Amino acid sequence: MKEFLLAGLAFGAVAAAATTVQADDGPPAWAYGFATPLMPGTPPAEPTPARALDNVTLHSLPGSKYSFTRAQIADRYGPADWFPEDHPAMPEIVAKGKQSAQPQVYACSLCHYPNGKGRPENANITGLSYEYFMQQMLDFRNGTRKTSDPRKANTGLMTRFARMMTDDETVAAAKYFTAIPAAPWITVVESETIPRTNPQNGMFLRLEGDGAGFEPIGERIIEIPENTRDTEFMRNPHSGFIAYVPPGSIRKGEALVMKGVTAAGGTVTTCTVCHGGDLRGLGPVPPLAGRSPSYIARQLYDMQHNNRNGAWTPLMTAVVVPLGPDDLLTAAAYLASLKP
Repeated sequence: MKEFLLAGLAFGAVAAAATTVQADDGPPAWAYGFATPLMPGTPPAEPTPARALDNVTLHSLPGSKYSFTRAQIADRYGPADWFPEDHPAMPEIVAKGKQSAQPQVYACSLCHYPNGKGRPENANITGLSYEYFMQQMLDFRNGTRKTSDPRKANTGLMTRFARMMTDDETVAAAKYFTAIPAAPWITVVESETIPRTNPQNGMFLRLEGDGAGFEPIGERIIEIPENTRDTEFMRNPHSGFIAYVPPGSIRKGEALVMKGVTAAGGTVTTCTVCHGGDLRGLGPVPPLAGRSPSYIARQLYDMQHNNRNGAWTPLMTAVVVPLGPDDLLTAAAYLASLKP
C-alpha cells in the first residue's frame, strides 16, 4: 500500500505539470447541477449543514422488509439500507463512516448508496477496477481532483474524506464497491422539451404544482429521478434516473466516441482505444457505458481545464483539449445511452 501511495504521488507531480487549457467558456452549468452559469469570483460553497429530521414516523418501501424514520434514512453516519440482500456485507467505513474523526467522514453509502449506484451529483462507482478506484482515492487525497465549478461542494468533501481515511479503510471501500458489477441505472430520452426542474443540492428535481410544466431543452442534458419522492425523500436504491438529451445528440456522440469526429470537423483518438471496444473498461481503464452523462461531461471539462489532473489524466489530455461544449454534451449523451 505504501508503494502504491508513493507511486501515486510521483505520477501526480507529472500530471500537475500538464498544460492548462485556456478557454473563454465556463463550465457547463447543467453538468454540475446548476441552472445558471458560474459567475467570476464565486467563492467555494460550503457543504449543506445537517438538518433535524423526523425520528418518529416510520416509512417503508415496496419489496423491503424494513422501516425507517426520515432521520434514519438520511443519517450521515449510518443511512438506511433498504435492501441489504442486494450487496455484500458493508465494511464499517461504507456503512457508517467515521463520526469520531476530525473532520468527520460521512458513510460512503450516504452519497453512493449501499449498492454503489449513486446519483447524478456524485458518481456511480460500480463496475470499476480495484486499481482505478484506489488511484482516484489517491488523487482526491493528493488534491489533484478538483471541481471547475466552486459551487459544487461535494468534490471538496471527497478530498477531505480521502485524507481522513486510513489506508486500510480505503482498501476496504475499494474491495467492497469494486465487487459490485455495473447494472442499468439511467434511461436516456431524446426530446426537444423536458419537464421544468429546480436544482437542489446538485441534482435537478421535477417541479410540481403551480411550477410544473415543460420547457425547451436547449443545449444541455438534464437528469432527473424517475420518482422524485423515492429518490429525494426515501433514498430508494431501486429507483433510477432519466436523462433528457437534445434530439440527434446520441448520433453525434456516437460519431465522436466511435470514430473520433468532433462537432467542428476535427478528429481525436476514439474512446474505444483505451476504454475497450464495448466501452465497458479495459484493465484499470474505467468503463464509460451507462455512466451518468452529467458525471461524464463534468469530468471531461475538469480534465480539459486542469482541475482534474491526477496520475492518469495526462493520457486523456490530447483527447479532451480539442473538444468543444457540443462534444462534451454529445459524448456524454451517447455513452450514457449504452448498456453498462
